Amino acid sequence: MPDSPTDPNTPRAPYMRVLDALLADIRSGALPPGSRLPSEAELCATHGVARMTARRAVGVLRERGLVITEWGKGSVRTDKMPAADE
Repeated sequence: MPDSPTDPNTPRAPYMRVLDALLADIRSGALPPGSRLPSEAELCATHGVARMTARRAVGVLRERGLVITEWGKGSVRTDKMPAADE
């Protein structure tokens, strides 16, 4: 599945909605470098999604170098800022 649909009227996948919310928090400074992201359980409760959906959104952030995840400790925001088109 592409990271963003080409047609603006196409519904967004649930993980993309979670990803958009996390990116918005990063850009706004609500998640500054060094801060912990919400846990998978918190993301599930906040966004009404399944655990795998929350995990996929965080995985995209990890692939982009925006977070580092340590098993048993969660995900931490890095110093890298998202590109303007992300």
